[in-house]
Amino acid sequence: MIRALVIDDDTDFRTSLAHLVRSEGFEVIAAGSMSEAREHMGSRPELILTDLGLPDGQGIDVFGDIAEGYSPDVVIVTGQASLDTAVQALRSGALDYLTKPVDFPRLKAVLANVLRTRALKEEIGSLRGELRKLGRFGGLIGASESMQRVYDHISKVGPTSASVFITGESGTGKELVAQNVHEMSRRKKQLFLPINCGAIQPTLIESELFGHERGSFTGANQLRRGHFERASGGTMFLDEITEMPIELQVKLLRVLESGTLMRLGGSDLVPVDVRVIAATNRPPDQAVADGKLRADLYYRLNVFPISIPPLRDRGADIIVLAEYFLDQLNRAEGTSKRLSPAARARISTHHWPGNVRELKNEVHRAYILADEVVEFEGLARESGPTTAEVESGPVQTIRVGTPLAEVERRLILSTLESCGGDKRKASAMLGISLKTLYNRINLYAGGEARDAEPTHGV
Repeated sequence: MIRALVIDDDTDFRTSLAHLVRSEGFEVIAAGSMSEAREHMGSRPELILTDLGLPDGQGIDVFGDIAEGYSPDVVIVTGQASLDTAVQALRSGALDYLTKPVDFPRLKAVLANVLRTRALKEEIGSLRGELRKLGRFGGLIGASESMQRVYDHISKVGPTSASVFITGESGTGKELVAQNVHEMSRRKKQLFLPINCGAIQPTLIESELFGHERGSFTGANQLRRGHFERASGGTMFLDEITEMPIELQVKLLRVLESGTLMRLGGSDLVPVDVRVIAATNRPPDQAVADGKLRADLYYRLNVFPISIPPLRDRGADIIVLAEYFLDQLNRAEGTSKRLSPAARARISTHHWPGNVRELKNEVHRAYILADEVVEFEGLARESGPTTAEVESGPVQTIRVGTPLAEVERRLILSTLESCGGDKRKASAMLGISLKTLYNRINLYAGGEARDAEPTHGV
């Protein structure tokens, strides 16, 4: 049974709230102060319902008492509601923010959602380890530490109702991240609607988003429901939010705050229930400073930020992705083309300014040009060997019967020597990650090179 901790200094309210929560299938612990609540935190209740104003602190302080690896659902129930405390609570990770007197049907819905979400989290948890071992997370591919952090953030924010703001360079996969957030939410069976704010004409974007009434402008021959009404109950992904006209950002903020919209040319408020995920490829703080993004809208959208690393910082994921894209092409075309060692070196050392999108296109281009072995000869190479360099390099003679571990040791050390100690170039030539190379060097040197090991994820 899921355990709930109810924190409120009003004895009568605390008792009635505890009774309601218990009747919905929870085991309940009650506390009248923060100090008393802290005594119960060791039992790790899965749900915490807390007032804001308590005799010895603020209910929101409970987030500071949540230990690492422990992630209860927190619901604020307060008679001292304000926009500032609501934003602070949601930024801290609160599941919901309820005001007194409590709307009990809404509270029951929140409790039911907690039960469903917990079941969903258990299901996700059982699959998560296996998926990550394979470098797969929904539609995302990669096992680097930087991507593991992205997966963690998606897992935590997905089941909540919080707005998400995704940042990352063009081509890093912002829409895929947004779609994974949607797939892990309670809205996953509803519509996921991606909108590129920069691809819609400024004169049409208001009508596209909010719809219009018949006769509202020349050519409006019939009522049109906009994207927000179409996506109601689901998730809308607003890509390149900084390209939205600044005057329309005011209306978007109003819709997000009120949960209602007014069609262009209309006078009636239309209720909508849409989770918004926004994204930009430019630094949002700079966009605010440049007047491209309203500060109040940014704060409303940036409840839970997710930053996607560029491909060049993802280490061995680059080869994994290239192999994945090549496998897709081989399956589609009934071929068995493969990457050459030189191609792996070029892929590993290229800067990839266009990120995953560029890599996918380059794999496709190289696949078309190749017969059996994909070489990537047209790819601008920053470092790493060509086929000629590999074939004309120093030769290492190995006696037949030499143990494989010894063969590997000699080959790695000889390659490193031929590269003048350049570990990045040696790892590219060998077709292994930089971290793997450092691990081998440490093994052969008995740990002498450990201080030089890089700390970034690969």
